[in-house]
Amino acid sequence: MGSSNAFGWAATDTSGHLSPFHFSRRENEADDVTLKILFCGVCHSDLHTIKNDWGFTTYPVVPGHEIVGIVTKVGSNVTKFKEGDRVGVGVIVDSCKECECCQQDLENYCPRTVYTYNSPYKGTRTQGGYSDFVVVHQRFVLRFPDNLPLDAGAPLLCAGITVYSPMKYYGMTEPGKHLGVAGLGGLGHVAIKFGKAFGLKVTVISGSPNKEAEAIHTLGADSFLLSSDPEKMKAAMGTMDYIISTISAVHPLAPLLGLLKLNGKLVNVGLPSKPLQLPIFPLVGGRKLIGGSNFGGLKETQEMLDFCAKHNITANIELIKMDEINTAIERLSKSDVKYRFVIDVANSFSSSNM
Repeated sequence: MGSSNAFGWAATDTSGHLSPFHFSRRENEADDVTLKILFCGVCHSDLHTIKNDWGFTTYPVVPGHEIVGIVTKVGSNVTKFKEGDRVGVGVIVDSCKECECCQQDLENYCPRTVYTYNSPYKGTRTQGGYSDFVVVHQRFVLRFPDNLPLDAGAPLLCAGITVYSPMKYYGMTEPGKHLGVAGLGGLGHVAIKFGKAFGLKVTVISGSPNKEAEAIHTLGADSFLLSSDPEKMKAAMGTMDYIISTISAVHPLAPLLGLLKLNGKLVNVGLPSKPLQLPIFPLVGGRKLIGGSNFGGLKETQEMLDFCAKHNITANIELIKMDEINTAIERLSKSDVKYRFVIDVANSFSSSNM
């Protein structure tokens, strides 16, 4: 199997510091699509991976799994895409394609999922979108709707689908129902927009009082609930039909369960580093449900992109150049971004820095 020279920025140790890096990409095969990367979102998973927070990083690693670009080459078996098409690549680039999950278009739950970076694949390891181009099997390439901006649309490929998928699966889409969005960051701010597009009443639940104006006036939430105010939390008990929790820090579940009505659903998409305590009495006493959800499969991700195009939903982003990435990662670790960094990849990689 041949290879092509690629250029990107990689972390080489647990300091997580990224620096210019030359590496090889596999050649475009019969089922592959090659795309020139134009933009790539910066996800919290990138931060965890480059610092080896989850314990399975292999260095050097080029992060990035919110990739958008233009098709530059297609293999002989590719029928869905042609050169010049606007496309995206999300969290995964391959799966077994045969198991029950893959048969149901749930490739994200396949036991043999290949992630866009830091995964063993065909005798090498995958490297992500902080780079100039990528080669991906056609099944894992997404068509980007014409009216969806590539830069502000990039984070939808992870942050967007990670909240859209559970909202659809757990039925959090019934107009007039009340949705709580716990945590206002890269995922939470998109969840508000989906909630409003589905016709829900949306309340942001946050411990940061300074986020209230942003939640309501900028993002369109109906109300704001300060989780650090016991009186306000008590007054809001039993008022919500669903809560989607994007909180990635260790936090108590009891206050969130208390906000739910009878038959309410609390769905977690944040990934705290330690187990959370599960209070059984409010769960049993209110016939409530606690669930979890991963990002979505390819069919659902395409559906989500088309939904965003129809409802003019994009992420709120701060566009950066590649050489600003270490500062951006430092700011991301302090939640100092509204609400997603996106790297202007194509305009960062000139001949001078390659």
